[in-house]
Amino acid sequence: MSATLSTEDILIIETPERVPLHFALASIGNRFIACAIDHAIQVATLALLLVGFMAIADFTNVEGAFSNAPKWVYAVMIIVLFLVLTGYFAFFEWIWRGQTPGKRWLKLRVIREDGRPITFWEASVRNLLRSFDMMPAPFYSVGLISVFASTRDQRMGDMIAGTVVVREREAEAPAFAKVFASPVSDPALRRSFKPVDFQADLSTLTESEIQVVETFLRRRWDLSDVPRQWMAWRVSLPIMYKIRPTYDPNSFTYEGFLEELLHRYLAAHRFSS
Repeated sequence: MSATLSTEDILIIETPERVPLHFALASIGNRFIACAIDHAIQVATLALLLVGFMAIADFTNVEGAFSNAPKWVYAVMIIVLFLVLTGYFAFFEWIWRGQTPGKRWLKLRVIREDGRPITFWEASVRNLLRSFDMMPAPFYSVGLISVFASTRDQRMGDMIAGTVVVREREAEAPAFAKVFASPVSDPALRRSFKPVDFQADLSTLTESEIQVVETFLRRRWDLSDVPRQWMAWRVSLPIMYKIRPTYDPNSFTYEGFLEELLHRYLAAHRFSS
């Protein structure tokens, strides 16, 4: 597994290629603002649902509408309340690659402690424990104490799920346009890393996504080690979120994964024609 070392504000993760990736830990202020935005969206959603229920039931007799409602209505309301309050964070962090609307606005992201993308499991665990971190609600007192006590600024949900919240530091790696703008002098693709054996359905990948992988693999040796590893991580992350591969973490490398991915795609979609 990748070795992990953290300092006060920076989380340093050493990749299997022995290249350190520096992640800026999200500040308390940024996390608070992102959380406030998300909770505001939740409150607005619940308010709209309540207005809808009142309109369907009896807008002029709200108390009677609730007291005379059948039990299944209460059950549905409880389920909807749970899904909005708890499922909101887990759903968006799973679908949006570790981000909610609030985190996306503040450019924050939840990742695993080894730098890899979170799965539905990590997203669910860290957010099922959110109610505990909020105690006494809604002040997040337990979560704040945990963040201050942890060297990785983790609340209890993060500790149990093995996740951290980081700020996206795009300056650590060159922009995609800068790397891919100039023409490729050597179109030949070669394997430089041990192939990563993974299981995934590649049929959902688009041609444009494969072109990004292919272009990176062709141009990567124009970059020094650290920017190259950052770019490999950035190219791999959305693809791993999309295809959800299963693999052995002990033998995983980002460039080996991208090399194997490209060869499999070419064999299935181009060489077969």
